[in-house]
Amino acid sequence: MVTGDDLRARRAHSFGAHASAYAEHRPDYPIEAIRWALEPLGEGPHHVVDLAAGTGKLTGGLLAEGHQVTAVEPDEGMLSELVRRHGPARALPGSAERIPVPDGTVDAVLVGQAFHWFDPERALPEIARVLRPGGVVAAMWNGDDVTVPWVAEFGEVSTSSVSVKDLHGDWMPTHELFTVPTERLFKHTHRRTAESLVATINTHSHVLVISEDERDELNARMLAFLKSRPETAEGEFDYPLMTLVKRMVCTKTA
Repeated sequence: MVTGDDLRARRAHSFGAHASAYAEHRPDYPIEAIRWALEPLGEGPHHVVDLAAGTGKLTGGLLAEGHQVTAVEPDEGMLSELVRRHGPARALPGSAERIPVPDGTVDAVLVGQAFHWFDPERALPEIARVLRPGGVVAAMWNGDDVTVPWVAEFGEVSTSSVSVKDLHGDWMPTHELFTVPTERLFKHTHRRTAESLVATINTHSHVLVISEDERDELNARMLAFLKSRPETAEGEFDYPLMTLVKRMVCTKTA
């Protein structure tokens, strides 16, 4: 019998074999969101760990802002893609529960689209270990802007048999080593065509783990919907997103 934990594990480990598609089709993060995440640190540049960095969607934004980046990622395929695309970053194999960085040596730990896969009871003390006193941990998630009616409708059309609305659970739990989380939402867009938006959804874990037959049916359904809408039927369009950022400051003393 496949349990919820089994499915969650399959989804968490489903990305590496599709690293190239992930890098090509996933959105980046708003620069304003990155700046807000690091705001408690004051003027930069800063040494930032991009934790569970994937193919470097967040790494690229951090480098563009002039920060020193150590990208940590457990999947070899994803890490190889990151190195290929973001050579200036220091790239290391590792996980949220075992970060390969010395104690108290980084200003911030940022996490893009991955904090929900962590074991927070182990990850948060480990993050606190590598942070300097007053350092920041911030997690970001890109999600559909469901205030736009056709985007909300597309969200319903693009669900699979294993889609779980509460997969992310508590987005970032409180912890004694950190201040209470604060959060902000940032408007964002992803330049897409109908076909490339379908390709983006195909990089989501709930699609990666389903059967080929179900995936084919889902893709046909999504493409038919997008081709039926005036906003998305022809050429490129800006797909509306909202980026949620949750931020905490480390309260440990030196």
